[in-house]
Amino acid sequence: MKITPEITRKSITHLINDGERADGRAMDEFRDIEIETDVISKAEGSARIKLGKTQIIVGCKPQIGEPFPDTPNVGVLMTNGEMLPMADPTFEPGPPSEESIELARVVDRCIRESEMVDLEKLCIEPGKKVWMVFVDLHIVDYDGNLFDAATLGVMAALMNTKLPIAKYVDDEVVIDENETMDLPLRDKAAMCTFVKIGDKMVLDPAREEESILDARISIGITESGNICAMQKGGNNPLTRENILESVKIAYSKVPELLKNL
Repeated sequence: MKITPEITRKSITHLINDGERADGRAMDEFRDIEIETDVISKAEGSARIKLGKTQIIVGCKPQIGEPFPDTPNVGVLMTNGEMLPMADPTFEPGPPSEESIELARVVDRCIRESEMVDLEKLCIEPGKKVWMVFVDLHIVDYDGNLFDAATLGVMAALMNTKLPIAKYVDDEVVIDENETMDLPLRDKAAMCTFVKIGDKMVLDPAREEESILDARISIGITESGNICAMQKGGNNPLTRENILESVKIAYSKVPELLKNL
């Protein structure tokens, strides 16, 4: 866990309470966003996203498997996160950390609850075979706000994903490697993360801002205007006004984020 020097904490808090940020951004301003697709040759879909100095590589790998018994005609989507030690001194090798598990779960919830992927169209034969899409997040450079960067990166990778045409013939799956289809998508979604520092709510926190947060809230919203995910973090509470202010700003920012796709 990173220990923030008290002088740094006071300096950042003082700036923000005066309506300023160390990098010159407004309270409700995202850092520069860059997205590149087709960055992993062996993946059926991939993307690299840079949000400021935060950088994440996303890969989508589909495989054929059996559906869950309670959803026999629905495909499977699973998200995993890996925080590479080279990305930040606080990231350690070994089993997934609490932070990486939370990141994967929050992003997965945003994607799943938005219903952006038409999972029924991933069914090859009801009760027997479906497409299972595994989404892997690789954090290669950390400078704050992994939730928003990862969600947008996953969105770009899903839009980039191609599936081979598969048919169920005589109790087996036949794959046509020469013909592909786009992953069936019916909506888009993005996430906006705010941290509370002092009396202010700050959008897209950089690493040092995250290190001194009082509370955090991440809000996922679909292109069609539905809130599909919300995650609270930090040890201190948020007021009703904090949450409503954040939701209002998120609604205005999501269309801007989705333009990057």
